[in-house]
Amino acid sequence: QVQLVESGGGLVQPGGSLRLSCAASGGISSILDMGWYRQAPGKERNLVALISSGGRTTYVDSVKGRFTISRDNAKNTVYLQLSSLKPEDTAVYYCYVRTFPATWGQGTQVTVSS
Repeated sequence: QVQLVESGGGLVQPGGSLRLSCAASGGISSILDMGWYRQAPGKERNLVALISSGGRTTYVDSVKGRFTISRDNAKNTVYLQLSSLKPEDTAVYYCYVRTFPATWGQGTQVTVSS
C-alpha cells in the first residue's frame, strides 16, 4: 500500500514560483509512474505532468516551459516546480501514483492572485 503526503502549496502573485513536494511511503513507488493532476473550482481533475521511474516526462500543453516535474527515487519523492504562474493555474494540485487502484495525495491548494 502506497501513501502520499503533499506539501508546498500557497498564495503566490502572478509570475511567481512554487515547488510542490509529494513523499511516498509504504509501497514500490520507485518503479511506478508518478504525476500531478489539478482541479480548479467547477472543473474536472486534469493531468498536469507525469514522470516515469526512469525519468521520462510528459506535460499538458498549457504548462510546457513553465512547470518541471522531477523525482528522487532514493527519497521516494516527486516534485513539481511551478514557475511563471498565472491566475488560471489556481487549483488544488494532487499527487498521483500509477498503482491499481490509483493512489492519490490529499491535495494542496495553489492560488495565484495579486
